[in-house]
Amino acid sequence: MQDLERTWNHKFNYPWTFFNDVPFTDHFKKKTQEQTKAKCNYEVIPKEHWDVPSWINDALMGESARMLTEQGTQYANLVSYHKMCRWNSGMFYKHPALANTRYYWRVEPKVHFFCDVDYDIFRYMEDHNKTYGFTINLYDDPVSIPTLWPETEKFLAAHPEYLHKNNAMDWVTDSERRPVHNKKANGYSTCHFWSNFEIADMELWRSRAYEDYFNHLDRAGGFFYERWGDAPVHSIALGLFEDKSKIHW
Repeated sequence: MQDLERTWNHKFNYPWTFFNDVPFTDHFKKKTQEQTKAKCNYEVIPKEHWDVPSWINDALMGESARMLTEQGTQYANLVSYHKMCRWNSGMFYKHPALANTRYYWRVEPKVHFFCDVDYDIFRYMEDHNKTYGFTINLYDDPVSIPTLWPETEKFLAAHPEYLHKNNAMDWVTDSERRPVHNKKANGYSTCHFWSNFEIADMELWRSRAYEDYFNHLDRAGGFFYERWGDAPVHSIALGLFEDKSKIHW
């Protein structure tokens, strides 16, 4: 927060909105508000957005977590991490506190911003018709997402109308750079935008295409039976449903 205020937000004073599954302490509120002249909002995530869905089998979830942990998948045994990935994939933009907000810059604990930014990034997004901004691409652990692409293919088969004409399918399914990753992930390159730093237009997440896609994935159970992260989910959706010219580095 200190980094982003120093390098950028002290010039624009955009509000900060903090989310947690429990109320923030007065100490946290005091310390964070001291870092900025902008307004700080402190929001609690509704239980229906955070809790494990009723259709998830607890025994299967536990056994899956054990197997993933044995294979070295990070955070596989933390239910809270699975909840967080699901919330960041398909719930955060539904929070009432964001009802009148279109653009956001995601800021995670322990991230750092080193370079001065002298322009209004949200104005830039709007003026240049950009949907998504990213800083780095990474390859995900294919063991954590073996059925994400097969489920995506099922969704595309049912909804071919959602595939954008100027899509980034070649990037999503690339098998040349990391062929082993592609094979283990059953057709997905595993390359994704690191969402810890994402800047995005929530109109995409609120679109019918993305909402239908998220609901399909949610019912499939991979957020809890595997370890689907919001980064590959967001990245695949952008690569398929959005005009790739609207993705900005």
